Amino acid sequence: MTKMAHQMWPGGSLRSRLRQAGSDVALALVSTTTFATITWWLFGLPVSYFAQVAVGYLVIACLLVWYLPEGQPRGELGAANRVTLGRATLVLPLSALAGQPILITDDMAWYIIAVATVTLVLDGVDGWLARRSETASPFGARFDMELDSFLMLVLSILVWRSGKVGAWAILIGLPRYLYVAGGWMWPMLRAELPPSVRRKAVCVAQGVLLLVCLGPIISPALATVAAAAALAVLAYSFAVDIIWLARRRSDSRGA
Repeated sequence: MTKMAHQMWPGGSLRSRLRQAGSDVALALVSTTTFATITWWLFGLPVSYFAQVAVGYLVIACLLVWYLPEGQPRGELGAANRVTLGRATLVLPLSALAGQPILITDDMAWYIIAVATVTLVLDGVDGWLARRSETASPFGARFDMELDSFLMLVLSILVWRSGKVGAWAILIGLPRYLYVAGGWMWPMLRAELPPSVRRKAVCVAQGVLLLVCLGPIISPALATVAAAAALAVLAYSFAVDIIWLARRRSDSRGA
């Protein structure tokens, strides 16, 4: 939700960025393949599952190398970004699971909840590492934000596939992408927003409520209430930011 999403562009040569991230991207391939194989074996998924995982991995790897700025600490990806990349290796197999034409079983739901919980917990680790090592950067912040947004979209699709909530549950994972798309039509939305505790709290609440919806012990009625609450909180948060941007634009014009 910042102009960084519209203006960020890679610097330096592609060869240099490959030197910085090549080994980490290769290790991520091993991790993604291992976790995907475990998921495939546990639930007897078709071989096409691996093709979906591969496509997701290639997209993330290419975007990571393309947008990685030069000058990373010691010429490497960095500890915080490695944690974020590690989280991606957990999210990718889940995203491919969401793309399978299957109904989410109870065992599968518990598995998704466990993996997603680990991913959400690690979300606080990468930020802590970046601050502790004084390596926080616009690239790392965006990498983390985009992965969080993608995870929320995946979880919202899985909630729908669970059969407890209608297809409207997917809307819970779309606001970030609709906001970015809106920025191409309304430049006001491209302006940078100030840091917000509210925004971080809403992101956490969004993830928790989606996991609640997936819980096998949660009835469809309660899952619907939880999904509606997540959507309402998200709509409120985005509305607050849009109103703030509109007022700032109005004030700047008045000045």
